[in-house]
Amino acid sequence: MDEYGRFVDWDKMDVSAQSQDTKELTCTDFHELKQLARQGYWAKNHSLRAKVYHKLISNIPCRTVTPDANVYRDIVMKIIGKRNSSSLPLPEFVDNSLIPTYCLNAEGIGAVRKIILCISNQFPDISFCPALPSVIALLLHYSKDEAECFEQVCRILACNDPSKRLIDQTFLAFESSCMTFGDLVNKYCQAAHKLMVAVSEDVLEVYSDWQRWLFGELPMAYIARVFDVFLVEGYKVLYRVALALLKFFHKVRAGQPMESDSIQQDIRAFVRDIAKSVSPERLLEKAFAIRLFSRKEIQLLQMANEKALQQKGITVKQKSYCFSMFCIVFLRQNVHLAVHAENFKSEIVSVKEMRDIWSWIPERFALCQPLLLFTTLEHGCSLSRFYSHSEGHEPTLLLIKTTAKEVCGAYLSTDWSERRRGGNKLSFFGTGECFVFRLQPEVERYEWVIIKHPELASTGSETENHTQPASSTLSSSSIPSDPSDRLSPFLAARHFNLPSKTASMFMAGSSECIIVGGGDGQALYLDADLNHGRTSHCNTFNNQPLCSESFQISILEVWGFRD
Repeated sequence: MDEYGRFVDWDKMDVSAQSQDTKELTCTDFHELKQLARQGYWAKNHSLRAKVYHKLISNIPCRTVTPDANVYRDIVMKIIGKRNSSSLPLPEFVDNSLIPTYCLNAEGIGAVRKIILCISNQFPDISFCPALPSVIALLLHYSKDEAECFEQVCRILACNDPSKRLIDQTFLAFESSCMTFGDLVNKYCQAAHKLMVAVSEDVLEVYSDWQRWLFGELPMAYIARVFDVFLVEGYKVLYRVALALLKFFHKVRAGQPMESDSIQQDIRAFVRDIAKSVSPERLLEKAFAIRLFSRKEIQLLQMANEKALQQKGITVKQKSYCFSMFCIVFLRQNVHLAVHAENFKSEIVSVKEMRDIWSWIPERFALCQPLLLFTTLEHGCSLSRFYSHSEGHEPTLLLIKTTAKEVCGAYLSTDWSERRRGGNKLSFFGTGECFVFRLQPEVERYEWVIIKHPELASTGSETENHTQPASSTLSSSSIPSDPSDRLSPFLAARHFNLPSKTASMFMAGSSECIIVGGGDGQALYLDADLNHGRTSHCNTFNNQPLCSESFQISILEVWGFRD
């Protein structure tokens, strides 16, 4: 059809959707380019999309020595020889059982394997890159020959801009991205997450499929539109689209019976057949309607998850004889099994209820086991003993049972010793990962009000600048020298420009009381004797109170997180 159609099986393509209008792309302004990508300016012209891809990829900053088309021409015969490429074993860092064809002809399908093998020869540091076959298969549509496709893929792999993440190339990076996606689902797709927890035996195993949904199951027309925007905006786009897919899946399947052993297959089948319910433009529209944190804040979350995996020694993929794309032996404990019944005993919550709480906490701490630090039944109703047993642990989980049999609590991201920084003055601390919840009479989680309603903060955290990716919510003095040392990548309250009436509380403590909460106007106040408490409830967001406005404490427990 044109000079870029050598590897395309046009009989399988929807040629009617292609425009023959001669268009050029001359803009260089990032914001204008971003809008054009989102609008699909080059999506309906095969030749124009090829030229745009070449332009965008050629502008990716790369290592000084990056293999190019000439390198491919030099090595391909040495590596492949006269053997049939379809019979050649692929490197372990990709999945041999799932190589998308994306309407490629026989020559194109063989070219995918040849390029993978040549990339393996030139990039010995790649240890896990299951998205690679999909990227190659897609770019072959817009390449004149194999060498040109090879060069483009090499530039993507060799990107050395620390602020521009593109494709995961190690198991550590991939696994931490799965955990990060789980964290984002927990924040932004709570209804879908609740469904996953209810029907899945291992939530993270479901979320570990998120890249497969994009680079494996999505039809050609959809992944091409995602890739249009990905080349301009980077990795965050992938999270956005995967979240949108999960939202649509929940919308279509909610209320229908689902089995735990089939949920992964159900989502994959939904994504494969997405054309039956959602158009590519509607998918992107949904993706960009999600008010995600800034690229910088997501990067901090990714770094925190990577650090947690490294501390657990989870850095490489374990070999498995059952091998399918992204079929990984997760060393992280199963979410539903992370709270072991034989080792867990609480006078407030059951094992099942604790597992539900565990599904809400950040993924990097779901790697841990609960550890009882303090209970009023054993340590008495003393606030000083509460502090002495809780300090030195970060994060902690507070559980309260009232005499009226109400059960509520809080996930607290910061060490209680931080309260001393305010001297004798009661001051608030903590991060945006804190939340309060209730389990009885019914289950409800309340996030920090600014996380749930970001329009209350004039931070501009959703505004991204191509040359300055750091969020404007961060002051220069608030960024640590090693961001991965931050317990939470989400910003503390002082980093938001909040009017006093909407300033949300995290946690505070003195010798007279402790205060926790803040999500959606919910706050919990406990007196020094740990016998009495009260709640504060804002009706702005139409939520039910955490518990009775004034209550007596029957039992209070504080749990830590044990490696």
